[in-house]
Amino acid sequence: MKSLKSVAVVVMLGAITVGLVLYWRYDERYPSTKDAYIGANIIYVAAQVTGQVADVHVVENQPIKTGDLLFSIDDTQFKASVDQAKADLDSSVQQAKSYSTQITAAEASVASAKSAYETADKSLERAKALHASGDLAQASLDQTTSAFAQASARLTTSQSSLLALQSGLAAKQDDILSSQAQLEIAKANQAWTKVFATADGWIANLSLRPGSSVSANAPQFSIVESTDWWVDANFKETSLPRIRPGQPVTVHVDMLPGVALTGKVASIGRGSGDTFSLLPSENSSGNWVKVTRRFPVRIDLDPTDAPLRVGGSSKVIVDTTGSSDRK
Repeated sequence: MKSLKSVAVVVMLGAITVGLVLYWRYDERYPSTKDAYIGANIIYVAAQVTGQVADVHVVENQPIKTGDLLFSIDDTQFKASVDQAKADLDSSVQQAKSYSTQITAAEASVASAKSAYETADKSLERAKALHASGDLAQASLDQTTSAFAQASARLTTSQSSLLALQSGLAAKQDDILSSQAQLEIAKANQAWTKVFATADGWIANLSLRPGSSVSANAPQFSIVESTDWWVDANFKETSLPRIRPGQPVTVHVDMLPGVALTGKVASIGRGSGDTFSLLPSENSSGNWVKVTRRFPVRIDLDPTDAPLRVGGSSKVIVDTTGSSDRK
């Protein structure tokens, strides 16, 4: 009887030992963790201009598509800015046209004055030659000299007027460029009074209401993207030696009982979870106790129709016997 009991104890101990060895081997090849959470891209929605909200076109948790109108800002003052910018541009253009017309006339005046100057110059040269030979009286030479001086003065005056008009035109052309830029800015500000979705997803954290005042670039609510999903799993450092990018992963989400998601290891964090915390752990005290650290492992999920939610708790199992990208 005692021998049977001894045999039973030995068999039981052997079974327990075999079970522990098998469990250890399984846990070594298929490391897992329940410290894992669903993640997705979150876009913080903000207006690019300051103003008062006119309409809000979405509600909390509403699914949306890229390009959907989210909310709009009262654009009364922005329309007025566009009208003012258009008026300033039209005024600058008209003034530039006026300068162009005056320049045409001034160029004709310069051409006429230059012709008269050249004629007066030639007459003066002839008068000087005739006076030197005694064929022209001094009075006639003085008259010709005076006519040349007047022609020279008219040419200088007309040239100065032309230069002034050309400088004025250049300034007005600069005004036109400035007015065009102001008009583009005004149009852009008016367009920014309507805020559109930049990705597919769901509205979250919405409290915006018509009549609210919003500031430029101040987040008002969020969009949870529906395109890319992942899991951030925190593994014990003792589980990391066999985990590699590219290895297949099975994910069980707590809120989806009976559903098994698949994915692959995308990357392994270069620092433990508390490394980047505001208050990292202190290990320099005399009563230090070694604690196993956890490192974040990013899991890219395969496309799925499962109703995932950001922050959902999960269990992650990595198949380290599968293929991997050893980099």
